[in-house]
Amino acid sequence: MMLPQPTIAAGPALPPVSAETAALIDVATGRILAEKQADRRMRIASLTKIMTAIVALEEGNSQDIVTTPNSAYGKEGSSIYLKRGEKMKMEDMLYGLMLRSGNDAAVAIAEHVGGSIEGFARLMNEKAEYIGMHSSHFTNPHGLDDSDNHYSTARDMALLTAYALRNPEFRKIVSTQVKYIPWEEEQWDRKLVNKNKMLRLYKGADGVKTGYTKLAKRCLSSSATRNGQQLAVVVLNAPQDWEDSMKWLDYGFSQFPRTEVIRAGERVGEDKREDGVLAYYTKQAFSYPLSQEEKSRIEKQLVRNIRGPFLEIRLDGKLIGRVALTIEQETVAQAIGNRFTSNLESFFRTMLEGM
Repeated sequence: MMLPQPTIAAGPALPPVSAETAALIDVATGRILAEKQADRRMRIASLTKIMTAIVALEEGNSQDIVTTPNSAYGKEGSSIYLKRGEKMKMEDMLYGLMLRSGNDAAVAIAEHVGGSIEGFARLMNEKAEYIGMHSSHFTNPHGLDDSDNHYSTARDMALLTAYALRNPEFRKIVSTQVKYIPWEEEQWDRKLVNKNKMLRLYKGADGVKTGYTKLAKRCLSSSATRNGQQLAVVVLNAPQDWEDSMKWLDYGFSQFPRTEVIRAGERVGEDKREDGVLAYYTKQAFSYPLSQEEKSRIEKQLVRNIRGPFLEIRLDGKLIGRVALTIEQETVAQAIGNRFTSNLESFFRTMLEGM
């Protein structure tokens, strides 16, 4: 589970967006970096299919053969034109779901994995509860305007997007611009061109999903990766969805870059003994998206635990991470030398960050 995330610091003005509601998230940590009425319940149109895809990947098998039920044939809205009884590998169905927003694929996937639309909706809501989407409820796998009880929020959808992007199969699907999948009884394959223009408009874009219905209006979940940092933004009822998303991704990358808070192998404390020193070193590095102003407000505390020592990392007093530690016995001379080396490295790192 993700650790509780602190609120963002006051900083440069957030770029205005046309979206009624929006949220920007750091994928690796789950930290919300920016928001606009992010807890307002909204219709989410085909952004619903992000949940459909991750439930299918986690609860089903991408190599299963899915048989198209009568209920999927001719489903209104976006379609990959499945035929009655057409058989297709789940993986290919998922490409049709996410690249072309196939509502027929959504129904076929849902009935295959959940046994029925209602059964699949239960799986969707269970997954939402697991992720921490406390203001969401799903009744179908496609997001069509057929229920007032099908809703989410920009914050919840940002959490879902970040969760789904940690799945390698999901990442591969939503970052694909063009995919050919079988077309039963035809002489050619289906050519799927991703509807997500962000993949072509924005440097580093690698997902996720478009959405539109008459009631939900334009919705978009977008992700991009730069300098090893992946961000995702969700905009709901957004007349200028592409522009909104690009502005907030730019803001996130420039104002909250991924910052190395702790290096792997860093010396973070010691206990003195009669025969020398017990020194504590980090087992791995820890990075976090931080504004320039927040860097000075990071606190680190060594915790000695019966299960092993660890380092707690806090921002404005709120826990944001834990790092496991190793213990090494050092002589007094070694300890002095290692402390000096560690302090010198920290000094130069601080100097470089300030340049």
